[in-house]
Amino acid sequence: MSKTLKIGEIQIDTPVLLAPMAGITDYSFRILCKEQGAGIVYSEFVSAHGIIRENEKSLDLIKFYDEERPIGVQIFGDSPQVMADAAKYIVAKFKPDILDINYGCPVPKVTKKGAGSAALKDLGLMEEITQAVVESVTQTPVTVKMRAGWDLQSIIVEKAGVLLENCGVKAITLHPRTALQTLKGHSNWDLIKLLKDTVSIPVIGNGDIQTADDVLRMFEETGCDAVMIGRAALGNPWIFNQARNLLEGKSVVEPSVEEKVKLCKRHLDLILESRGIKKGLYLMRKHFGWYIKGFPGAADYRIRLVTSSSIESAKSILNEI
Repeated sequence: MSKTLKIGEIQIDTPVLLAPMAGITDYSFRILCKEQGAGIVYSEFVSAHGIIRENEKSLDLIKFYDEERPIGVQIFGDSPQVMADAAKYIVAKFKPDILDINYGCPVPKVTKKGAGSAALKDLGLMEEITQAVVESVTQTPVTVKMRAGWDLQSIIVEKAGVLLENCGVKAITLHPRTALQTLKGHSNWDLIKLLKDTVSIPVIGNGDIQTADDVLRMFEETGCDAVMIGRAALGNPWIFNQARNLLEGKSVVEPSVEEKVKLCKRHLDLILESRGIKKGLYLMRKHFGWYIKGFPGAADYRIRLVTSSSIESAKSILNEI
């Protein structure tokens, strides 16, 4: 199953993408996933209000290097004008390949302001925001990541799909859970197929991918144009390489403990380099938990790593493994 993906004028060789994840998809993680074969990587989602205020933390989330291209920057907000101004600012200052609108985040601090998946309750507002963003950055393809609806009684996949395509969106990523489901229950892949049958722009499937085999299965069951991987890539960037191999008819090899530790060390070095020693070690703790598992004694090593107080001790424990 050989597949390629085109979003606007951007040709993507491997249609397996890294999802934007808050607190996760910084440079250190993105570059590892890119090296392992991710076709597109995305920034953490960024507040449009933070961007137009030129908030330093917000702008830091957007920074990237050319070796990460093609890269998408994802923004969220509740005001068409603010979203348009933020989009214009990002494209002028950072020049990402893709600008993505977040209509999927179910976190209350985002939705209570009318942003993220709250837009699923108001298709009029969704249309206004999308139209404003598309018209503000005519040279950059705009994409959308959304959920299936606010709750199970208000699935809006078809209506939203037609609306977004008519607004000029170049691709839609669907996580087929509702906002109220958060990450509970199962994502309904039939809704990805429904969206694919409804629109003519590329549809990217997302949700409940745990292994490279699931990537292949999502392609087969939904007919989607690409698959976006989120949680399954945590501590496991090589899932992109595995998925690419399967798509090319090659076999999949599981990484050894030694390979896992080697990549974990590289991740540590990258995060220290990009985020500083103190913050880098703090941020790396969750990644230690994801990398160091699945072999005898892993739990004890993991506890020691996440509680280590210095770079030296963390590296010593990794060497010990």
